[in-house]
Amino acid sequence: MSKQEEQLSALNDIRKMMDRSSRFISLSGLSGIFAGVTALAGAVLANREIDNYLNGRYATDLYADWDLEFRLLRIGLSVLFIALIGGILFTFRKSRKNKLPFWDKTAKKLLINLAIPLVAGGLFILSLLFVHPGTYGLIAPSCLIFYGLSLVNASKYTYTDIRFLGFCEILLGLVSMFNIGYGLYFWAFGFGILHIVYGTVMYFKYERK
Repeated sequence: MSKQEEQLSALNDIRKMMDRSSRFISLSGLSGIFAGVTALAGAVLANREIDNYLNGRYATDLYADWDLEFRLLRIGLSVLFIALIGGILFTFRKSRKNKLPFWDKTAKKLLINLAIPLVAGGLFILSLLFVHPGTYGLIAPSCLIFYGLSLVNASKYTYTDIRFLGFCEILLGLVSMFNIGYGLYFWAFGFGILHIVYGTVMYFKYERK
C-alpha cells in the first residue's frame, strides 16, 4: 500500500469516527417494530370504543362525548407509554451489545430536536380536544404531521433513514386532512404499518449479522 493510499485510508477512518461520534446509532429497529405493533393494538381498542359510542352503549347522552374523549385519550397515552418503554429497552439492549454509550451529548441533542415538534403538536392536539369542540377529525392528521416533523428534525443526529419515515408520516397526515372521517385508519397505518416496515428494514440493514 502506497503512502497516499495509507493517508486516504486514515482519512476515511477519521471520517467514520467523526460520523459515529456525531450520531446516535444505538437506535434499534426492533423498537420500531414494537411501537408499530403497539399502535395497531391501540387502534383496535380505539375502534371498539368508537363503535360503543356510536351504538349508544355509554351511560348518558350528556356525558357520552366526554366519556369517549377520556377513553381515547387514555388509550393514546397508554400506547405512547408502552411504545416508549419498549423503545428504551430495545435501544439500551443494542447499545450494550455494541458497547456504545446509551446516553451522551448526541442522545441529548436527538431527544431535544425530537421533543420540540412533539410538544408543540401535543399542545395543539390538546387544544383541539378541550378548547375547539367539533374539530376532532383534525386530531389524527395532526398527530401524523407533527410526528413526521419531529422525525425529520431529529434525523441529523441518528440514521438518515429515519428522515424518510418522517416524510412518509407528513405526507400521510396531509392526505388524511382531505379524508376526514378515516383518521383512525390513517393513524393505524402511519404509526402501525409504517413503523413495522421501517423497523424491519432497520433491523436487517444495521443489526442482523
